[in-house]
Amino acid sequence: MKGDTAIKIRDLTRVYRGNSKPAVDKVNMDIPESLIFGLLGPNGAGKTTMIRILCGLLAPTAGEVTIGGFSLRHDLPSIRRIIGVVPQEIALYPSLTARENLTVFGGICGLNGSELRNRIDKWLNIFGLEKNQHRQVGRYSGGMKRRLNLIAGLLHNPQILFLDEPTVGVDVQSKKVIIDNLMEINRGGTTIVYTSHYLEEAENLCSYLAIIDEGRIITRGTLHEIRKENNTESDLENIFIKLTGKDLRD
Repeated sequence: MKGDTAIKIRDLTRVYRGNSKPAVDKVNMDIPESLIFGLLGPNGAGKTTMIRILCGLLAPTAGEVTIGGFSLRHDLPSIRRIIGVVPQEIALYPSLTARENLTVFGGICGLNGSELRNRIDKWLNIFGLEKNQHRQVGRYSGGMKRRLNLIAGLLHNPQILFLDEPTVGVDVQSKKVIIDNLMEINRGGTTIVYTSHYLEEAENLCSYLAIIDEGRIITRGTLHEIRKENNTESDLENIFIKLTGKDLRD
């Protein structure tokens, strides 16, 4: 990557057909490299749309994005080589084993032979799945599927890793394994872009944060900077409620 900014976002806008109000509304933001960046917001705030755009899964209506020095508009194949994507939905083949799934996903990323086998061995061991690697994924627990889903997104050692609710619906033990290893991956230099509804988790995990609501970034920075901006020493959850309100977002 070039420079010290992983992602540059300029006037990013997305309007869905049939809607007059943008889902993402002229967002301007730089995401520093080698940090864990948390994009937070209520349901329908625009964070999933924004993540999908940054991953190249959805075209913006307007604006420019640069990822790792590459233009999202002009260099999408180059971007796809340096990013990993872990969606909230489990994106695995249930009839295949864990090792078979990872062999497929590794092949898609251009990995093969002993390099692929060694990487699969490494990550299965790190995430505690080596003993069940030959078991069909459809018979896995929720936590096991979530851990394997994460491995599939980082098998090719991406420079930037996008995570959408990586710990949703998992047990305490699986959550700890996931969080501990995300921190270790980040210490190795990987930039992580992370969304979650677990604000305490985000507060502990993320070194840089942004809160989006109604398509606009309403605050961003380190937790210290956000507290200073809002003249409070409250935790992230209370700041979030103060800024986004108490109305239910169904």
